Amino acid sequence: MSEGSQKLVYVVEDSVSSGALYSSYLEAAGYAVSHFIDGHSALVAIKEKMPDILVQDVCLPDISGMEVMRFTKARADIPVIIITANSSIDIAVEAMRDGGFDFIEKPFSKDRLIAAVADAAQQSTLDQGQVTAGATAASKPRPIRAVREHFVGESSVMESIYQLLDSAARSKASVFVTGESGTGKEVCAQALHDASSRASGPFIPVNCAAIPAELFESEIFGHEKGAFSGAVSQRKGAAELANGGTLFLDEIGEMDLALQAKLLRFLQTGTFSRVGGQKMMHSDIRIVCATNRDPEDAVRQGQFREDLYYRLNVIPVKLPPLRDRGRDIIALATHFLAEKSAANNKVFRGFTDAAMELLLSYEWPGNIRQLQNVIENIVVVHDEEFVNDDMLRVVTSSVVPTPLTTSSPAPQSLTGTDSMPPGVVAAKPGIRPLWMVEKETIESAIEQCDGNIPLAAACLGVSASTIYRKIKAWEKDEA
Repeated sequence: MSEGSQKLVYVVEDSVSSGALYSSYLEAAGYAVSHFIDGHSALVAIKEKMPDILVQDVCLPDISGMEVMRFTKARADIPVIIITANSSIDIAVEAMRDGGFDFIEKPFSKDRLIAAVADAAQQSTLDQGQVTAGATAASKPRPIRAVREHFVGESSVMESIYQLLDSAARSKASVFVTGESGTGKEVCAQALHDASSRASGPFIPVNCAAIPAELFESEIFGHEKGAFSGAVSQRKGAAELANGGTLFLDEIGEMDLALQAKLLRFLQTGTFSRVGGQKMMHSDIRIVCATNRDPEDAVRQGQFREDLYYRLNVIPVKLPPLRDRGRDIIALATHFLAEKSAANNKVFRGFTDAAMELLLSYEWPGNIRQLQNVIENIVVVHDEEFVNDDMLRVVTSSVVPTPLTTSSPAPQSLTGTDSMPPGVVAAKPGIRPLWMVEKETIESAIEQCDGNIPLAAACLGVSASTIYRKIKAWEKDEA
């Protein structure tokens, strides 16, 4: 790191020995460092000269580390890295929600500290580059896309989401995205990545529901040759591949509890080892995870580790269902119509008034994914200029509402809505229940794909997690 680009780091740590150790690590990495053992000394120094990065212990002998962070943030938007012990993890999470850049738990390694400060330095350089005129094109990072460029819609509920994501993108904090199936959780994760200082790094998505339990650890952390039967060569895992970028863990609620413990340890230390390997490796990643379940309910039922949940749920983002987004439905439908028409060489120009009324009144249980599939179906089948309400009714009428009372739980349909359960008899002879047709279709696809569920899901145009949930529901009904 050259003298001209050397970043000034303030380390606020009441332990003289620990502060000196942290300072030595950072000085060896090329940073200019000043160490303060109490909050008031740090405040005086901050008034005199603002650092580029603040490494802040939560617990100080005189004032709270939170007060120092707020004092600093009120004067300059610099990256603040929170140091915390397990007993103060909730305070660290609060600090992240108030604008902290990252937090590291004691005890942490030299590599973990340096990686966190390097990330913060990159963010600091990026912020300065955005306000400094005359920077050369070669010195600028890849242009960062605004969060809202990834989304369609201007409803008030989405405006609040955009603002939250804009703030989250400037941090390295873990983001936990929740929402119904089809609401755009992966789009949300991609938007966070592209709007962050990690935009030039890799974005690695992992569908936790699509990975067999016995291969989970290998998928995340990789394996060495001969680690297990079938491991014919060394393989990098998602954590290694995402180094310098973002790791998106979709359907994280499906992750095995044993692997949850290893993921927590990785988040705390930044280190891991491949399956069958002894070498400790480091990876600098940002975690974004998502689930369509209630994570707090999963914690209460013992299906999800509480400590991991609070470590991941630093910045919670709850995506609204499509039915709550008002006229965003029309904007999304128009967007998909133009996109699918161009892809299929069709001449659709819009929707009739009756079609728009139906779009707005329909519940869209499968959310954005269902809307996209409906529009694509119409474009492929019809050759018209305008989509009318009859075209929409033909497609959406296949969604059978769940009766108010049933004799057994209803399996989910491919569109994300509930189908007729086995206990409901068809109204006319010769009409087979939708759930039965769906079950046979899925089983046939799996058989044709030689048992490969992710491949079968891709052929059916649904997520693998949907099929896994259906199989579990069928097994439960048969038990």
